[in-house]
Amino acid sequence: MAEYKLAHLDDIEKVDYRGSRLGRVRHELGIAEFGINSWTADNPGDQLIPEHAEDQEGDPEELYVVVRGRARFEVGDDSFDAPQGTLVLVPAGPNRRTARAEEAGTIVLAIGAAPGKAYEADGWLEIWGPLHDLYAAGDYEGVIAKGRETIEANPQYGAPLYNLACAESLGGHPQEAIEHLRTAIERSPRFLELAREDSDFDPIREEPRFRELVG
Repeated sequence: MAEYKLAHLDDIEKVDYRGSRLGRVRHELGIAEFGINSWTADNPGDQLIPEHAEDQEGDPEELYVVVRGRARFEVGDDSFDAPQGTLVLVPAGPNRRTARAEEAGTIVLAIGAAPGKAYEADGWLEIWGPLHDLYAAGDYEGVIAKGRETIEANPQYGAPLYNLACAESLGGHPQEAIEHLRTAIERSPRFLELAREDSDFDPIREEPRFRELVG
């Protein structure tokens, strides 16, 4: 029997992220080899893709595909129209990019991976994204209340666990922070190096269990 999955972009669960609507394509289909999500706008003028750059080491190049409607992209200092069927490739680097809908119901697929690097599905956008604004605003209890259950239900992703541990450390929950950090490190050793220098863990740095965990 052939193995495959079927889904429709309209049925993919969407979450709020930095003023945009993110469709969790990769997460819902269980894709492990590359990043892919959708961005949807209900009304003309709505933000489709949050402004950002992929300018850190290991950041991906991104291909945007306008699959419905019409978008207006801004990449660096350039602004251009992107009707249905348009492909926009933006390499990793300092150029900032964003897009807004020109028609109601516009959908853009975003596909990305870092050149020359094995892809690691970290769940940052799909799981942590809806919590990021709470964390940035210093509402650590809000992060914990809204996100802990979802993050613990998706332990395959290290990044949300690590970020939850940061919020718990800053919010005065040392034992929970240590346990979630431990699980994040089990998922990826890179979180061990991050934790050793991350100021988010300063409130618990002298905890014996934290010192034992990070060395």
